[in-house]
Amino acid sequence: MRYAIGIEYDGSGFLGWQRLAEGATVQGAVEQALGFVVDHPLEVVCAGRTDSGVHARCQVAHFDTDAVRTPFALQQGGNSRLPKGVAILWCQPVADEFHARYSARARRYCYTVLNRRVRPAIQREYLTWERHPLDAGAMHRAAQVLVGEHDFSAFRTVHCQAKHPRRNVHEISVRREGEHVVIEVQANAFLHHMVRNFVGSLMLVGRGEHPEAWISELLAGRDRTVAGPTAPSNGLVFVGPRYPREWGLPDEVCL
Repeated sequence: MRYAIGIEYDGSGFLGWQRLAEGATVQGAVEQALGFVVDHPLEVVCAGRTDSGVHARCQVAHFDTDAVRTPFALQQGGNSRLPKGVAILWCQPVADEFHARYSARARRYCYTVLNRRVRPAIQREYLTWERHPLDAGAMHRAAQVLVGEHDFSAFRTVHCQAKHPRRNVHEISVRREGEHVVIEVQANAFLHHMVRNFVGSLMLVGRGEHPEAWISELLAGRDRTVAGPTAPSNGLVFVGPRYPREWGLPDEVCL
């Protein structure tokens, strides 16, 4: 039987999603917890790997097991074995053809910047602090050139293992909510550090160091070395993937 699960996690104490030979990872923690429940080793495949320090509101993954367990038993049993920073939100059986990564049609990220003169004392693991005033309107206007299918080499880390740099950004928005500037991006898929590199360049526009048209120049130039810095990981949350409704998954991960 194949099961799909939704996972919420605080990435602060992990070296990212992907299992490593050494060090704490989200994949390793989930596989160990569920493996205990079903009494055999298993592999958990996710919709999109996250980097060290990056959080997830609803990561989706799948796994296979011959063990006879109810979805409730898998969810609750798994949660009882997981560290406090990880929780299985839901669990349900899915068709054998479902694949957490390849069945997804979109993925969504949210990045939050605390924009004030004083550094944060609370929630600092989930925010990036910027003391200089940011013009969220200018950032939003500049970001719209990123919408559509493009070569995003200017926003791709040199360590990216993707076969090609083309991705399709469905939408991107920047808005101010009091002292916070919130950047949301949805695309069919993302390159390594793509969102954080978007944010790093857009913040330079927001600070007035570059004009709005600079983002368009970066996109056309395809040169990572002239773009802005990579924004810190702690402001980034993987909101989750999006699937066609035919898979019968919860509304929060459906298109």
